[in-house]
Amino acid sequence: MVPMPASRRYHHGDLRAALLKSAERTLRDKGAAALSLRELARDIGVSHAAPGRHFKDKQALLDALALAGYERLLRDLTTADSTDRPVDERVRTLARAYLGFAIDNPALLELMFARKHEPDSSDRLAAAVEESFGSLTRIITDAQARGEIVEGDPERIMMVVASSVHGIAAFVAGCALTPEEALAGLDEQVHHLLYGLRPR
Repeated sequence: MVPMPASRRYHHGDLRAALLKSAERTLRDKGAAALSLRELARDIGVSHAAPGRHFKDKQALLDALALAGYERLLRDLTTADSTDRPVDERVRTLARAYLGFAIDNPALLELMFARKHEPDSSDRLAAAVEESFGSLTRIITDAQARGEIVEGDPERIMMVVASSVHGIAAFVAGCALTPEEALAGLDEQVHHLLYGLRPR
């Protein structure tokens, strides 16, 4: 048997991070169907068995990618938010952060929403989803406490806001809007969302 070249043996400083980075690049360029642990191992120069130390199968890899996506999205939302601003400014800022993430990571965002509904998704992934949407719910709760928006179930109101913003992201992903058009019209979209369409 021909010995495996040294570059192909399992020897990597942070194999898990390297696998995720390579997987996200493949996801972005070729889609989830092209992801393969064996191909990722070849891409980063380790043995085909090495990824098994971190991911038991492709499903575990997809969950890890989705989890990393939610963690990154939550960081973006948290960085953008400021609790001392009025609700319209907070929602505009959060919407812009979300849309920016969606424009930069369309395939990853699609995967994040697909993995959210898998019955075998990890508890960590479920918690990351809850925390991400919880950050939006807190904006609604704060605004209600200050009398800035109507009373009602904060989670239901949050779903109206989130689905509106995500819908714009879906239009961009489906090429119905360019990223530039979506970002340029975002403030007006948020205005209509918060103040309604009836004449005043």
